[in-house]
Amino acid sequence: MSSSILLDELFVEILSWIPVKDLMRLRCVSKSWNSLVFDPTFIKLHLQRSSKNTDTLLTFRDYENDESRYCASPCSIHGFLDNPSSTIDACHRFNHDYTVLGVCNGLVCLQDSYRGDEIEEYWVRFWNPATRVMSEDSPRIRLRSSDYNYPYLFMFGFGYNDWSDTYQVVLLDNKSHKMDVSVLCLGETCWRKMLTCPSFPTLSLHGAAVSGTVNWLALPELCSGYRWETVSVDELVIFSYDLKNVRYSYLSMPDGLLEVPPDVPVLEVLKGCLCLSHHHGKRFVVWLMREFGVEKSWTHLLNISYENLHIHGFIHAFPTLPVILCVSEDDDLMLLANYDSAEFIRYNKRDDRIDRHELFNDDKFYFFSYDYVQSLVLPCRN
Repeated sequence: MSSSILLDELFVEILSWIPVKDLMRLRCVSKSWNSLVFDPTFIKLHLQRSSKNTDTLLTFRDYENDESRYCASPCSIHGFLDNPSSTIDACHRFNHDYTVLGVCNGLVCLQDSYRGDEIEEYWVRFWNPATRVMSEDSPRIRLRSSDYNYPYLFMFGFGYNDWSDTYQVVLLDNKSHKMDVSVLCLGETCWRKMLTCPSFPTLSLHGAAVSGTVNWLALPELCSGYRWETVSVDELVIFSYDLKNVRYSYLSMPDGLLEVPPDVPVLEVLKGCLCLSHHHGKRFVVWLMREFGVEKSWTHLLNISYENLHIHGFIHAFPTLPVILCVSEDDDLMLLANYDSAEFIRYNKRDDRIDRHELFNDDKFYFFSYDYVQSLVLPCRN
């Protein structure tokens, strides 16, 4: 092997460890450097290196000047834990009323919609915050409102199939007697129906993507209208769609969940694991499925009274469910957002104490966080 080839390989190896922000500057050095940065093989290699340094992407709605807009802010977990307000101040405020469907490998899926009297249309864009590149609008999917009876609605999710290297937007299209699962892959020009299963209420707003699956809270035992207060624990499951094998399955709730919470639990992804948050008495409970698909791996991440969180004086029997935004690598520090008092709470689990309370403006709502890694992944296919 010639010395020039060895030098090129060494050069690629070194660059694969450089942060995205610096690579975006370096690509201006020459045409060959620019080509390398956007080469699919190099993008995958760089992602493998970057995925060991997971950050978080904070999203929220900002009601500024009587206008609601989604905001997003990538940040390090350490920096977010230390100073959440600075993360908000550095946010990107979208000029359009997008909704964030999910984040995979540094790629953010943004949804937009049109709602008429009879027809609703939905489409997405893909955005890479690190490279600041955004795709054009995807093909639209059109749904007729009269085809649906509450609670038979349609839910979206966003996931990644590493076997086929495809980023997929998943639609659960719930009609009166059946549910169609349709998929739009990044770079494709049409939605494809993948499978059909019995219709049932889905409870999660957006699907949670873990290990090549997208997951929603669901009530598959119910095939007609329902009231949450009449639901039993054995009716509550997680509907899991497998992107690679194009099939679905059901995951059980944690064994320790002995009664249905007063409000619908929140299903999300935290530290690469399915995360379930809910009220239990006057306590806030968070579970992690440490090993995806292994139901006995559900463990308590947090089980704390609202009094210990210094959440007092709420009007109803229960406060608005707090949101857990990020957790340190050793699980000792956690950052929560509490809407009732419009504040961030940093909880030290090891010492069982509140480290810090930090107020945020009460015109900011719906805080949500996603596992995030800076990547070069392109929001559109070459």
